Amino acid sequence: MTVAGTNVRNKFATLAVALLMAGVAAMSARQVSAQTTSTTTTTTTTTTSNVTQNTTIINPPTSTTFPAFLGPTVVGGVSVNVDGVLKLQDTAEKEKLLAARRQALETIAAKIQDPTKLRSVSLRKLEQAIYHCARNGQPMTDAMRYLAGLQRVQYVFVYPDEHDIVLAGPAEGWKINEQGEVVGNVSGRPVLQLEDLIVAFRCADQARNGGLTCSIDPTPEGMQRLNGLLSKQQIVNGNIEQIGADMEQALGPQKITLHGLPENSRFALVLVSADYHMKRLGMNFDPSPVKGMPSYLELVSPNVHAVQTPRWWLAPKYDPLSTDGQGLAWEIRGPGVQCMAEEDFFNGGQRQQTARANPTAQKWADSMTAHYEELAEKDSIFGDLRNCIDLAVAGALIQKENLLDKVNLHLQYLLNDKMLTTTVFNPPKQVDSKVSFLKKGKNYVVSVSGGVALQPWEIIQKQETSTAIDPIRDAAAKARTAAEESRADPWWWNG
Repeated sequence: MTVAGTNVRNKFATLAVALLMAGVAAMSARQVSAQTTSTTTTTTTTTTSNVTQNTTIINPPTSTTFPAFLGPTVVGGVSVNVDGVLKLQDTAEKEKLLAARRQALETIAAKIQDPTKLRSVSLRKLEQAIYHCARNGQPMTDAMRYLAGLQRVQYVFVYPDEHDIVLAGPAEGWKINEQGEVVGNVSGRPVLQLEDLIVAFRCADQARNGGLTCSIDPTPEGMQRLNGLLSKQQIVNGNIEQIGADMEQALGPQKITLHGLPENSRFALVLVSADYHMKRLGMNFDPSPVKGMPSYLELVSPNVHAVQTPRWWLAPKYDPLSTDGQGLAWEIRGPGVQCMAEEDFFNGGQRQQTARANPTAQKWADSMTAHYEELAEKDSIFGDLRNCIDLAVAGALIQKENLLDKVNLHLQYLLNDKMLTTTVFNPPKQVDSKVSFLKKGKNYVVSVSGGVALQPWEIIQKQETSTAIDPIRDAAAKARTAAEESRADPWWWNG
């Protein structure tokens, strides 16, 4: 980081088509308003009954640089080259990156290593910690980059007297897993990352008004070429490997489109990578890492009598937010992600949605939803996606409830890209089409899969008042006081 026309729907009874395509990720969350100052330094001191709090607003040095984490173009085992082409890492690249990242990882303090059901992160104190790094010309610590090992945003607490908003949830120390990603050292679930929090908060307003979207789509010209290829009768009895190669060539590269968020951000690459990995699981390119979750191709009946074009996407799956009713505490509840399905229809190369799914596609979507928790532990990109949704929900909630103004909190670094610049990734632009075949008796099945669609802004509209959440907020406040007595100016604490 740096501070400063042809319908092929029923063409052949022997084929069900599936190709890497149509990934739509729409994410809604309202942008937290950024409040900036000029070139002066202002320190506001507020005295409460027990603690003296300092709200510091300072413009940073302009030449300070926070070095990026190694391998900035790799997320979830997917890399993007300078031309924007998305591809899986090969074994040699993965091993090299894994060794480099493990060597670069800082030693983790014992006090942050042990798993805890509740760890709290102060946004005000985190902002100040970033400032002190900039002022002293020091890089941010791993603890700051990985938000003290938080693995979910379960609670949002508001403390007006301390001029603070606190994010809290389960946490533990971290390590680099075999995929080269930062995960919990016990659970194996990904930790939240400061990069993603920054993007989620800064893009909240764009997300609410137009959505944060990512899509992977075949071009209309590619679909027309594919339709022409499928119209040739000899494809039914031809060489299956040659048919697959011909279909991939006909489709050509598929276009990756991002809207409402920085294309060169880690957040954007998480959305694209999760979509890509989901499709590879559905198409049987990658074996399922969890038992009881076969690929879509393995579920398809050998007696298929139409070309099938199922589309899947990942969507939020949350319960109504629990709130104290006083605007001081919320709990974000639910597993976080579900897989949805419908059948696409192509006419003249243009995709037309049908708003319904074939039973087999729906069965695969339900299976992925049921296994998502385990899947997120085995393949960290799915846990990363859920973490991004959590952060977007928290950002939307802070905006909707006007919490920054209520507590008089100025997050100049976290909200201003002129003062804190996130790591620049290669923007993903395209991915090669891939066709997968699976023999079913005398028939061959070719798979088509779909995308991702997230609407976190809708989640915060549903809230339920509960008396159970207020004692948790009070306990977190007491734990904060104890932490302040034992160490200087803590920005995180357990409890």
